[in-house]
Order: sequence, then C-alpha cells, then structure tokens
Amino acid sequence: MSYTGPDFDPPPSRRFRRGPLTVALAALVPGALLGWAVYAAVGGSGDDGGDASTSAGASASASSPAPSSADASPPDGPDESDGKKPSTSPDSASGSASASSSPSASVPAGTGPLKGKVVVIDPGHNPGNFRHTAEINRQVDIGTNSKECDTTGTSTNDGFSEAKFTLDVAHRMRALLEEQGATVKLTQDDDRPFGPCIDERARIGNKAKADAVVSIHADGSGTGNRGFHVILPGPVNSGAADTRAIVEPSRELGERIAGNFVRATGNGPSNYVGGGTGLVTRKDLGGLNLSTVPKVFIECGNMRDSKDAALLTSGAWRQKAARGISEGIASFLRG
Repeated sequence: MSYTGPDFDPPPSRRFRRGPLTVALAALVPGALLGWAVYAAVGGSGDDGGDASTSAGASASASSPAPSSADASPPDGPDESDGKKPSTSPDSASGSASASSSPSASVPAGTGPLKGKVVVIDPGHNPGNFRHTAEINRQVDIGTNSKECDTTGTSTNDGFSEAKFTLDVAHRMRALLEEQGATVKLTQDDDRPFGPCIDERARIGNKAKADAVVSIHADGSGTGNRGFHVILPGPVNSGAADTRAIVEPSRELGERIAGNFVRATGNGPSNYVGGGTGLVTRKDLGGLNLSTVPKVFIECGNMRDSKDAALLTSGAWRQKAARGISEGIASFLRG
C-alpha cells in the first residue's frame, strides 16, 4: 500500500485511557515488542516478518507481460494501493491451504470462549482480479473521495501472489477461531470471478454485525523494507464515511493483534512505517472508512524482500501468523 499523499496520517501518540482493561492494553504492544527485541538480541533468526510498503511500486503498464495461465501471478499492489507492480511468474509456495466448496458462507458457531461472537476475515484481493481489469478499475465512493473497486495485489519475485497468501492465512484463521466457538465469515474465498469491491467488503462486515473485522494483506515495498504493521482507521466524517464510533475499539483490536503477532511469529514491526510501533493510521482506505464495526488491516510482510518472502511462502510461518492474528482477535473479543 502507498504511504504517501495528503490523507496519510502518521501514527498518533499513544493515549492512556482510564480503566484496568485499557491500562493493561496500553502495555500490550510495547511489552511484546520488548520481548521481540530481547529475542533478536540473543540470537533470533534473521527471518523477521516483513511489512507494509511506503510506495506500492511502479504502476502496471501495457507493456507488462500478461499471465499465461489461471495460476499466473497478477500485477502487484495491495488492496486500495496507489500503484501496482508487475509479476509474471506462476504461484508456488509450500503448505497452501485448499479452499472449501462454499467457504465464504457463515459457519455455525460451536462451543467455546468465543461462542456468540462474529468475526469477518477479509482476504485482500481476489485471485481472479487480474482477469477483470475493467471491473476492478471502476471507481467506487469511499466517503472522502473515489477509488478503484480493487487491485490485483502484489507478489513475491518468484510469483507467489498476495491473493494466494491472504486466502491461505484466512483459512488457517477461520479454523483457529471456529475452534474457540466464533462464527466466521470470509468476504471472498476465490468463489467469485473478481472482487468484492472495497465498499462491498466494508458492507459485508457491517451487515454481519461483526464484533471484529480483519483485512489480511502482504506488502510490495522495496528490498530491505521488512516487518509487519497494523493499519488503523483514522477519524473520518465525510459523505458515506463516519468512523468516529469505531476509531477507539479498532485501535484496541489493532494493538492486541500487533502484540500477539510479535509473540506468535517472533518477527518485529515494520522498519519503514509506523516508527517502530507496528501501528499506522490512515484515512484514505475505503475498507476502513465505510466500516461501522471495529476493523483493521494487517500487512504481514513485504513480498519484495527476499527474507520476508521466505517467511511468507512458508506454510509453517503462515500458521504462526494466523495464530498471532487470531489470538489478538480473541483477546479483543474476550475483553
């Protein structure tokens, strides 16, 4: 995703809120990041989880080679990014989770600590988007302005697409959250030709009256840019967008996810956005602007950095990432 432009807000300073829950929450992310720093200092592996891009890269041009098969990797550019990056290699990564026959439908909740809670997981980008450029390039209203319906997403240099990554992590998260009794819905599960558009993604969470929504992504920044970050909604009140009621609960959700992501993966926060906090606030993303329920995005790593790519293409690491995000959601929902 692009981190330039008039609507980008740097992460706001942390504010302490009254009450034992919020005091404990305020210590969650710094404590986790301290644990990561100790881990790194005593010999943790160099495979830190990479994160969101400051510039989504060069825009796709007509000269970019077209994918040659259904599994060909589409051009880059995380959901709602300001640019796209070309890629033509076929997708390939170990440990990929297979899609179920109708995975986007709500799954009946079982028993467990999250029984009665509804979680919407938004896998960034549809694997078929690159076949429908006219449809995903149409403008949709995000309250503050208009943006493209969607983008194709980024990929590793070897051709493992962001769309495949996000869907795999979403499947793993769904299994973990359902084990705890939550009702889980995906915004898409490669069960439609393209999309949904960013405004529809927001409406899916709103209609479900979700207790938490998390949009899964991977970044497409430059080599050497590494580390995860969680994107929080900023205060917006314009047109169809009004985030004022969800800014604070979304921040709590994001902080809990960031802290648990560090613990589960052993990877640190972004070294290129967020000032080392792993948290970034934005007011230019339709998926956040149009949400009426607590929602955050997470950029799990930078697909264009070789070290991060090695993590993102590992099924074992994706399981850790899914566990960290899911534990953050569960912590938020338990209160």
